[in-house]
Amino acid sequence: MTVPTGRTCIRFARWTGVVAALVACLVVATAGAQERAFTPVTDAMLQDPDPADWLSWRRTLDGQGYSPLDQIDRGNVGELQLVWGWPLAPGLVQAAPLVHDGIMFVPSPRVVQAVDAVTGDRLWEYRREFEASDALEAVGAGMRTRSIAIYGDKIYVNTSDAHIVALDALTGDVAWDHTVADFRLGYRYTSGPIVVNGLIVSGMTGCQNYKNDVCFISAHDPETGEQVWRTSTIARPGEPGGDTWGDLPLTFRAGADSWIPGAYDPETNLTYWSTSQAKPWARVSRKTDGDALYTNSVLALDPATGELQWYFQFVPGETHDLDDVFESVLIDHRGRKSLFKMGKHGILWELDRATGAFVAAHDLGYQNVLDVDPATGEVTYRPDMIPVAGVELDFCPDFGGVRNWRASAYHPGTQLLYIPIHPTCVRGMFTELEQVEGNDYYADRGWFSRGSRVHPDSGEHAGHLIAMDIDTGEIRWRHSTATRPGSAALTTAGGLVVSADTDRNLFIHDVDTGEVLFHTRLPGSVQGFPISYAVDGRQYLAAPVGGGRTNAVYVFALPEGAAP
Repeated sequence: MTVPTGRTCIRFARWTGVVAALVACLVVATAGAQERAFTPVTDAMLQDPDPADWLSWRRTLDGQGYSPLDQIDRGNVGELQLVWGWPLAPGLVQAAPLVHDGIMFVPSPRVVQAVDAVTGDRLWEYRREFEASDALEAVGAGMRTRSIAIYGDKIYVNTSDAHIVALDALTGDVAWDHTVADFRLGYRYTSGPIVVNGLIVSGMTGCQNYKNDVCFISAHDPETGEQVWRTSTIARPGEPGGDTWGDLPLTFRAGADSWIPGAYDPETNLTYWSTSQAKPWARVSRKTDGDALYTNSVLALDPATGELQWYFQFVPGETHDLDDVFESVLIDHRGRKSLFKMGKHGILWELDRATGAFVAAHDLGYQNVLDVDPATGEVTYRPDMIPVAGVELDFCPDFGGVRNWRASAYHPGTQLLYIPIHPTCVRGMFTELEQVEGNDYYADRGWFSRGSRVHPDSGEHAGHLIAMDIDTGEIRWRHSTATRPGSAALTTAGGLVVSADTDRNLFIHDVDTGEVLFHTRLPGSVQGFPISYAVDGRQYLAAPVGGGRTNAVYVFALPEGAAP
């Protein structure tokens, strides 16, 4: 049998044996970039991207996850057809593709691929070779590459062994490879950088190991990779905020990973980065009951120097592994420049992004561990909810949170946030831990689980896509599924919002009502960040699929000639 290539590849594959057929297509596809026009990406383009492109992990640096394309709309979305698919490398795929000048750049564990965004033909592939043979073992299950960045004529990749690599966008050739931190100490990247005023800015993770160093956010020269600035995400002894860790030496101040990309606002000229919880998770395990700055916070940094301009700590001294590290969504709202964020508690926070002042907090009502003062934002733990070593505790949600890395999306027309959630509860006990330099808290988390369960208020549904009013916290509608959400949300000017569950279903809804206007079932569950883009006037919708052997990108469009 002759295996077709290019646009006919997906017709050959269809749905029967689709993965095997797509792998065959991969083998015969022409490697290497073809002659094609490519416009270097500028800061102005990143801050106001062409509607046809998807230039940052959430398209725009404000984190809204919104496409202004409207060719695919409520009236015709039911006509969508699969136009091509492309297999991705095995492993944990949570991909956020980029598209520019008709090229799609797709990250996956250890691999970045460039494909023609119209046909799916491969242009080039970069495969990461670790700096040492023991790196694979050191990274282990933490290996993932959610996102990448584009700037000038280069693609920027944060690697699982704590390097930043610059690739030629047209060939995939390595322009430079810069070591940022020592993976042997636990450091690694799981998400990519963003580009802010000509600097490559990244958040480091893998900070659970006890060592005489801490996590950080750093900025790098786009031409060399050399560090321009570095800002610690943990307050060191003797520095402002250092006393919030009590008398713990630096070696035992762990956590504050910044593993989700930041946002940037050109008007305030601030870049916003969030940090995870302190580690180990519970106060009794880490032997401090202070606020533990700057864990579980959003940090507003000067992009030129990395200097901290303000911070807001959502839950001081957080003690249940329920942090607020996820995307910051920047929305100009009621005359205020606001920053919205929802973390694992399922509380939607609104801050003034110019000053960091608390504005509002709207609790979905699934968590039972704390209360928030509606006037001040001050958090108070409920009685008997602070863990005691060896005493069983039943709390909601579990460590996965009411929501996790699957990003929300905003629609400026409805002024709603669309958020994938999965309410749960858990029972177990925290324990004390010995503090020994070099220990990895993942080896003994200080937690003995009695098991998680779906939240009783979630009924028979493990997952939901909710449409949330950012003014009042009102849930305008919800789409409930038997399984958890699989992907981030995506909104478009066509009046659509995209969601997916982990039972391989892809849904496209009406943003106003939640009605499912398009539904298909894919070979694997959508695991990543759907995007929309256009080439030569035709709009496409791309959905990255994970699941190990079924990893792929599937791309949909209206039938040729159907769009006006």
